[in-house]
Order: sequence, then C-alpha cells, then structure tokens
Amino acid sequence: MPPAEDDIQALIEGCKKNNRQAQELLYKKFYVAMASVCARYISNQQDAMQVLNDGFLKVFKNIKSYDAGIASLYTWIRKIIINTAIDFLRKLPVAYTTDLSDIKEETTIENHVIQKMNADELLNLIKELPKATRLVFNLYTVDGFNHREIAEMLSISEGTSKWHVSEARKQLKQSIMKLQKIS
Repeated sequence: MPPAEDDIQALIEGCKKNNRQAQELLYKKFYVAMASVCARYISNQQDAMQVLNDGFLKVFKNIKSYDAGIASLYTWIRKIIINTAIDFLRKLPVAYTTDLSDIKEETTIENHVIQKMNADELLNLIKELPKATRLVFNLYTVDGFNHREIAEMLSISEGTSKWHVSEARKQLKQSIMKLQKIS
C-alpha cells in the first residue's frame, strides 16, 4: 500500500527505498511550489520544466542525505531546485557587470501601484529583466539570500550582486510606471 500523500515521513522513507509511488506522491505534493520557483528563474517554460524535473531527480538521488533536523523537506527541496536552476543558467551566456557607477539611491515603488497589479503581471515584468539581473533579484528578493551568499553562489562580488538588485528595481519601477500610464 502506498503512503498517504500527507504523511511526509512515510513519503521520505518510501523515496529512500526507491518506491515509485512514494516518489510520484512527493513530486505531486511539491510540484506547484517548485514549478513556481523554476518559473521565477527560467523564462522559457520548456526549460523551466526541464530544470524542475532535473531538480526532482536530484531530490530522489539524494533523499538519503535529507536531515529533518536541519531543514524542512520543503526548504531542502527548494534549495535543490534553486541550485539546479543556477546550474542551468550557468550553461547559458550571461554577463555579470562589475560597473557599480550606476548605483544611486534605493529605488522605491509606491505600494498602491503594486497593489493594483496581479501576481502574473508582476512575474511577467520580472521575466523581462536581463538573465543575470533576474537571477540575482530572485535570489535576493524572493528567496532571501544575502549578497554574500549570492556572490559565493554565482562567483561574483557582493557589489555586483547589489548592483543587479538595484538595477532590477530600477527597471521594474520603469516598467510599472509605463503600465500605469497605459491603464
């Protein structure tokens, strides 16, 4: 009998034994959340699905090393998916600028402007950012990594990480303001 979908420990144990039903249930349980993570990093839907599936393959191969005392299963899987997305993006030509001369004051957007937008509109604006800027912005703003961690992950300087976040905010503000004028 396969484990119940909501019995996480039974799913983990089943996956450790390479039980295909347990793997399928685990995949289904975290599919929506992890597909959303992939969509933030990878703009092409087909590539995002490839990253998602590659990430889950890594999850199943490494499930024996999962330690519930260190992180929740969701957090552990999310980290694997993010690292798989970064590995995918590393294979693409991406330019990380080191020109920090454009950094000015913190870019802010009025809350009432953002509140009028739905999540899909905002996600589409983020997808329009240059690859490197989108990657750093997502790591910092959405996934909560600090600039030191991002710099280590991407082999860039902390200043370059800060520049990309600033640049993303600047470009997003411009895009949002354009949308406001249209509507």
